[in-house]
Amino acid sequence: MIEQFTQGLELAFRLDTILFICMGLFGGMLVGALPGFTTLMAMAILLPISFFLDPLVGIPFLLGIYKGGMFGGSVPAILVSMPGTGAAVATTLDGYQLTKKGQSRKALDTALVSSVFGDTFSDIFTILMIFPIALLVMQFGPPEIFAVLLLSLVIIAVTTGGNVLKSLIMMLLGIWLSFIGTDPLGGVERFTFGLFDLKSGIPLLPMLIGVFAIPEIVNVVMRSTRGQALAAVVGDRLNWSEFKSIFRTLCRSCVIGTGIGIIPGLGQVVAAMMGYTAAKNASDDPQKFGKGEIEGVAAAESANNAVNGPTLVPLLTLGIPGDNVTAILLGAFVAQGLRPGPQLFEEQGATVFAILIAMVLANLLFLVIGYLSVPFFARLVTLKNSILVPIVIMFAFAGAFVFRSDSIDLLMLVGFGAFGLIARAARFDVMPMVMGFILGPPMEYAFGQTVAMAQNAPLAFLLTERQGMLILLALIPVIGFVLWRRMKKLATG
Repeated sequence: MIEQFTQGLELAFRLDTILFICMGLFGGMLVGALPGFTTLMAMAILLPISFFLDPLVGIPFLLGIYKGGMFGGSVPAILVSMPGTGAAVATTLDGYQLTKKGQSRKALDTALVSSVFGDTFSDIFTILMIFPIALLVMQFGPPEIFAVLLLSLVIIAVTTGGNVLKSLIMMLLGIWLSFIGTDPLGGVERFTFGLFDLKSGIPLLPMLIGVFAIPEIVNVVMRSTRGQALAAVVGDRLNWSEFKSIFRTLCRSCVIGTGIGIIPGLGQVVAAMMGYTAAKNASDDPQKFGKGEIEGVAAAESANNAVNGPTLVPLLTLGIPGDNVTAILLGAFVAQGLRPGPQLFEEQGATVFAILIAMVLANLLFLVIGYLSVPFFARLVTLKNSILVPIVIMFAFAGAFVFRSDSIDLLMLVGFGAFGLIARAARFDVMPMVMGFILGPPMEYAFGQTVAMAQNAPLAFLLTERQGMLILLALIPVIGFVLWRRMKKLATG
């Protein structure tokens, strides 16, 4: 493993990798700075570009979009009190008040430095954690993999969205959709309804763009919230003494964000609010929060960016996406022939470590690009949707078509886009459905292998000492979360 890390270190510092990381960072900041245009939308639409690039270029490109978009969302949040992403909601509380005081430059600098600090902290944590977890996962057989995948789906369904029943329904729907096509074990067609185009199953890319990007595009069109006056980027920059004053808050929020990132389904919004609340509670003068305090901006931005790294740990070691963005990253890995899971580090260990090292390198580039380009991104707040939306729609349809050059993918895109709109209107979260669709095939395959190993007695085999203990340990946080949510609901009436 050490040898693979050393090889990855050599592979990461490629000129084309650095160039595409910069492009991804700039593109992510650009999209994040547009109110209503989310990072998730940008990644879903630009995902096909990575398919035509080397894995050491295409995947860091997407990671750059991810990192840049998270910070970009803070630009309109600070300047016009309109979060560019959901994670920037907590940033609005103090960021906009600083703008009203004529300190918008200081607020933007604080957001940038905090974002880079949180990202770097979580990326280093991820690299350190990958070693022991990867070694442990390599010892897993089909029964352990099946147990982990099954419990991961349960955790995702329980922790995602506000209604557990709705999440379970969507998860089961996703698993059923993953069964469409040819049985991987028996080679028998299932649920194809006689349609030849369904024999190979439902393609992942049109589904991802459809359920994630299309509803976001429609939401932008429906909101029509332009018209705010552009706030000038004015005031002093963040100085060294001010950075030292918020350092403790940055560290606290990084720990909070990293812990939340490990748990599938919670995400940046929860981390930002928890980081902000923790900073306010720990302050000697909590009344200053919400009135233009750079510590509030630092707490929110470092916490939501610290989520980014840990979400890759379950993705790379077990093939389990931690959130919507890592679900898209999983699509990029699979398209590149890198199937995340127990065998990935044995077969492509150097490539994986090169990608992880590129994440840390991206943070240094992130700081430079953000520092120089903040005034430019500030001007994007006033761009008209009538210019942007047609371009985004064009990229969405082109991206769905270009990978397989099959017209059926465009119909899939439209169909899943319509489904995403209906699900959003009915307050159903599509995240469990996508996770069920992605994790369904490997879980089914692991279960089939388990049945073969157990000589047609899989239940007894799964309840042996090691597998049974694994299931029990995984059930503890699920039960605890459900009880906590129920008690919180009763307490609030």
